[in-house]
Amino acid sequence: MEEFELSEKCRQGDNLARKELYERYAGRMLGVCLRYMGDRETAQDIMHDGFLKIFSSLDKFTWRGEGSLRAWIERVMVNTALQFLRKNDVMNKTTELEEYQEKYEEPDPSEVELIPHKVLMQFISELPEGYRTVFNLYTFEERSHKEIAQLLGINEKSSASQLSRAKGTLAKKVKEYLNTHA
Repeated sequence: MEEFELSEKCRQGDNLARKELYERYAGRMLGVCLRYMGDRETAQDIMHDGFLKIFSSLDKFTWRGEGSLRAWIERVMVNTALQFLRKNDVMNKTTELEEYQEKYEEPDPSEVELIPHKVLMQFISELPEGYRTVFNLYTFEERSHKEIAQLLGINEKSSASQLSRAKGTLAKKVKEYLNTHA
């Protein structure tokens, strides 16, 4: 079933279409939720909540061509994850990282490509919640610090600082991984 037809049948309440939509996108959306949550169980809860929102608000979806349904679903998932993080006030919880260095050496992209994707995603999941959230919004959602600040209720400098600390932490993990697996 094509995206447009699938979206229309879901909008009409067709449970087989809803099942197909869930099965088609659940794996990818769990990945999105895992990027924002630190653990699989919470990510699954967020994904479930996200799909409930999707099924109840398909009337708000506007078809814009192939791929627009997936993009809309992903945006709903990200917003559901951010809503959870705001509700739990993660941006105001501070985590002290020992040995944090303001300056760090970015790893060579060709070396980073040697690290399995799953390992890189694990590194991201291990970041403190605030760092992980800003990193995801900046890197994967391509949001500006101004947009991130508005979404999370923080100032732009806090967003930039959290991103810098996230990158520094990830650079250290990548370096350690490369040193032990080279």
